[in-house]
Amino acid sequence: MAEYILGASIGNCVHVAGVMHFLALAESEGYRVNFLGPATSLDKLFDEILRVRPDRVAISYRLTPENARTLLEEVARRKTMLDYEPKWIFGGTKPVADIAAEWDYFDYISDGFDDVNDSIRYLRGLSLEDAPESFGRNLEERIDANYPYPLLRHHFGRPSISETEDGIKKIAEAKVLDVVSLGTDQNAQEFFFHPELMNDDFSGAGGVPVRTRGDFEVLKKASMRGNYPLVRCYSGTADVMEYGKLLKESIDNAWTAVPLFWYNELDGRGPRTLEESLVDALNLIKWNAENGYPVEINEPHHWGLRDAHDVIPVAMAYICAYVAKKQGVKDYIAQFMFNNPHGLTFSMDLAKILAMIEIIEPLESESFRIYRETRAGLALFHADEDVAKGQLAASTFMQMVVRPHIIHVVGYCEANHAATADEVIESCKIVKGVIRHALGDTFSIDKDPAIVRRKDQLLKEAAVLLDFIRDEYSSMDDPLANPAVLCDCVRKGYIDAVHIVKNEKYRGNLKTKIAEGCCVAIDPDDGRILLEEERLMALKRLNGAPAKGESMEELVLCGER
Repeated sequence: MAEYILGASIGNCVHVAGVMHFLALAESEGYRVNFLGPATSLDKLFDEILRVRPDRVAISYRLTPENARTLLEEVARRKTMLDYEPKWIFGGTKPVADIAAEWDYFDYISDGFDDVNDSIRYLRGLSLEDAPESFGRNLEERIDANYPYPLLRHHFGRPSISETEDGIKKIAEAKVLDVVSLGTDQNAQEFFFHPELMNDDFSGAGGVPVRTRGDFEVLKKASMRGNYPLVRCYSGTADVMEYGKLLKESIDNAWTAVPLFWYNELDGRGPRTLEESLVDALNLIKWNAENGYPVEINEPHHWGLRDAHDVIPVAMAYICAYVAKKQGVKDYIAQFMFNNPHGLTFSMDLAKILAMIEIIEPLESESFRIYRETRAGLALFHADEDVAKGQLAASTFMQMVVRPHIIHVVGYCEANHAATADEVIESCKIVKGVIRHALGDTFSIDKDPAIVRRKDQLLKEAAVLLDFIRDEYSSMDDPLANPAVLCDCVRKGYIDAVHIVKNEKYRGNLKTKIAEGCCVAIDPDDGRILLEEERLMALKRLNGAPAKGESMEELVLCGER
């Protein structure tokens, strides 16, 4: 039978919100609970303890500390007279909790500075000691220990190794972050294995200047304290297989994150061709899958960041999840960037995210587990940090609607500068403040008729694009996971973004605009909104049909002639 928790606000304390919230949380975790009410006398409390013999007793007092001392002394005296020993839990303000901590009979004390996930961990019987195994030594363990409370992840990388090392120590000791996502500078991402090609003038620009395996190991060691946050880092923009193996060996990379179509000539983050980078990405995904490591294909939001219409990110969410499953990935992190592109309304943005989630859900199985990771979009944030704090909270509230497993916290200061350790901690606390009130609530925002209509429309339009690719390349093996097909789709503009520079290689003609809070494709000539079928048929005519018997290989090479 499930354990029984008896709760009460004792003495003359009429404040019940804290203990009621704890009992509700306990009930959701499978406990049987009962609340005796406000201002419960100790006589009534102990009479009820003797009558029902609870496994745990949760008492609360939020008034004057010295009055609490008298009450708790009496509780200590009376508990020795019981013929059994229930576990005792206390909740109150920090000054009162400090009084409670003077006695050693409390199994758990909540002082208002703890968070919901601390209570969840206690109720699940997890150790609150500072040891790696108590928090989870890998992503799966950490999520299992905390969900439905989402893990928090934040980028961090200062202009020097020593400052980054000190910052990670401070962040870990604050116990507010679950995943330190190392932000390395571009020199490290592109030239780690070719230091002779680095431009020293750019050292530390955009992240921490990691130059050796030892640098990575120093940063990992810095995390081994506090709540022992996991450490991860994006894949490199060159030598991606070697870089991926290095990250696993040096920082025990919590999961790999790699795009399919980027970090190459397309976005200027490296000299690789589109084809080379896509094949590299698939090889890296497969290597991680074969070794049982989680994978994130951080792809769909890249298209939104480059002003692709909303259909493209929804379709790309499916293609990425499909590719990951085909490559053998067991644990897949699907990232959903809210507030992207700039100008979407919150409701229409949510509709797009809901469509992305719904389109990939059928792929989930016992051998393919999908974790939802959400984040705010960088373009959302105002340079005025006080305004940005409100924007961070607002975006987090919307993200909680989709019950994320991971929240990628974007520092409120990012529109102005890369976050310091103190700003990472503060940003995480803001997000935790939102989670505290949103966790477990049953939001109905996603049931709003306008949101549902837009979600269904995007699902229908994304299906048009996916079916077009399957039909157009039906002679090819598994078109949606075929690198030659995917590259050709980008070259011909079937998968396109406004910011892709058009030339003889990339022949799309996508134009978009924000209309009624949505990002839509428009006719390049007259500006009218295009349905996906119209857009694709126009592109097909523009590209021309392949000659009879022309192979896919020849079609791909055609883009480079």
